[in-house]
Amino acid sequence: MREAWRVQRINAELVNGIEKLVDLGPSVTLYGSARLGEQSQYYQAAMALGEKLSQAGINVLTGGGPGIMEAGNRGAYQNGAHSIGLNIALPMEQEANAAQDISLHFRYFFLRKLMFVKYAVGFVIFPGGFGTLDELFEALTLIQTEKITPFPVVLYGSEYWQGLIDWLRNTMLAEGCISESDFDLFHITDDVDDAFHVLRCRYLELVPSLADKQRVKENL
Repeated sequence: MREAWRVQRINAELVNGIEKLVDLGPSVTLYGSARLGEQSQYYQAAMALGEKLSQAGINVLTGGGPGIMEAGNRGAYQNGAHSIGLNIALPMEQEANAAQDISLHFRYFFLRKLMFVKYAVGFVIFPGGFGTLDELFEALTLIQTEKITPFPVVLYGSEYWQGLIDWLRNTMLAEGCISESDFDLFHITDDVDDAFHVLRCRYLELVPSLADKQRVKENL
């Protein structure tokens, strides 16, 4: 009976997430460490990018916690589009930030991760830890295996990510475990405007009407 009730709880959490997000329009998901505060250049970049996206009418979706998540929500909050947080209970580092006009709470990681992907037109991956890497490689796997419609995956902070890229090329590619074309699945940048341009182009491809396209362009 306990397992049966768990299925009911999973279903309720899934339905609630879909109902809250389905009519909001496309979002850009920002990931990154909960441990990087306002003094970090990456925090400031995430906040600036969140603001640009929101002003262009593009929702910003984060994990809802502190650090980079807070920065993205702060930039987006009350700047034109929705600032969304998908919160989850964790042993540490997860306290919902105040810059969310839509805040959902999840018990299950896999449902939370589904919501991150389902309504996204792009991911921006700022420096982070195990959770950030998990979300990065899940997105790359889903795109590589054609389980989702491809969207931009932007790695922000070339110095931080370079060691990983070198390992992918010098070890995984050298051993034949990935293909050269897999490096086209992500875009590396140190520039907020560049990241915004990549995401905006994908967003405009998905805007359903010319009127909406014009509205977005006027807000740029």
